[in-house]
Amino acid sequence: MQDMIKEIVDMDRKAREITDAAQLEKVNSEKEVAERRERIREEYLARARKRIALNEPQERAAAEEEWKSKEAKNREYSQRLDALYKEKGDEWVRTLVARVIGE
Repeated sequence: MQDMIKEIVDMDRKAREITDAAQLEKVNSEKEVAERRERIREEYLARARKRIALNEPQERAAAEEEWKSKEAKNREYSQRLDALYKEKGDEWVRTLVARVIGE
């Protein structure tokens, strides 16, 4: 009987050791997964920053070109409006005044 109790106690101890080892392995695996995830994230961010740095001059040049194009169009529109006002400004003023007054 004494031997059976000793065997049960030994089996219980071994089962606890196995369970503890499994728990430790689980914790270590979770830690390893978290570290690997962070490492992958950092690598991805580093590659993204590198791509941004490589593309930045071209994007800046394209934006500057588009800005110059829009600025030229706006200048052209402004000049056309100024010319049109010089040509018809007095007529527009007379028409507006006449409409306001009711003539």
